[in-house]
Amino acid sequence: MTSQPVLKTELDLPLLSRGKVRDIYDLDGDLLIVTTDRLSAFDVVFDQGIPDKGKVLTQLSLFWADTLDACRPYHLVTADVDAMGPKVAAHADSLRGRSMRVEKLEMMPVECVVRGYLVGSGWKDYKATGMVCGHQLPEGLQNGDALPAPLFTPATKAEVGLHDENISFEKMVEMVGQETADELRTKSLEIFNSAVAYAKERGIVLVDTKFEFGRRKDGTLVLADEILTPDSSRYWDSADVENTPRGQTPPSFDKQIVRDYLETLTWDKAPPAPTLPDDIIERTAARYRDAVERISGESL
Repeated sequence: MTSQPVLKTELDLPLLSRGKVRDIYDLDGDLLIVTTDRLSAFDVVFDQGIPDKGKVLTQLSLFWADTLDACRPYHLVTADVDAMGPKVAAHADSLRGRSMRVEKLEMMPVECVVRGYLVGSGWKDYKATGMVCGHQLPEGLQNGDALPAPLFTPATKAEVGLHDENISFEKMVEMVGQETADELRTKSLEIFNSAVAYAKERGIVLVDTKFEFGRRKDGTLVLADEILTPDSSRYWDSADVENTPRGQTPPSFDKQIVRDYLETLTWDKAPPAPTLPDDIIERTAARYRDAVERISGESL
């Protein structure tokens, strides 16, 4: 393992929330987002973490924000912990590489999901209804098939321990209004399509992803939270896609190793989480590091 995982932070700042992965503090009117190495699977947070996972997620978010014009504006103020004030700098060793000072925005109450392939909950919906979030799809599609065109499929935001719920675009309009819903859909598809084209050049398939947005006081829509990370997105190796039989899905660059292991147990997917073997943790950490190197061309 590369380092001891950071599972929890305790800073001399007002703690606003502690989610599945991120600790969020108030920082002089902005927000300090610390991405820990916490691991969740099947909506259960584990006592063990994946070393450097938080650094991978942060580095990739910063990479995409810097690389794709479509990702701008982004809520980042600075990722330099030494420029975040003495209360942050005092913990620089544990926070460096996993922390962002960001704007405080009025956040949208929906997750903006874009799907390029029929997998996951989309596949389950399709099997049951022939549709995904209100989108009627052709008959005869199989698990892992590319969709005719990327689909914007919003979801509600769930509390820790609960599932996000897929909703129709019409339901989203009821929640945020027609103009905002149209703006979120257009921006989400723009970012997704730009990222798909970039990833393809790196031999990577971007399968699906989810975005979060907020508004500044002047009404500007701003991309927030993580961007196109292995926790918010599904990536496949292009070679694996070509060599995987239709109806099956390739391995993804995320915590699938953990999920696959858990499926071999008799665990009921409720707390407390089972203890993971060291080799499962080490292989998962390597998979995350591989993701940042393959996508960005830079090591962690």
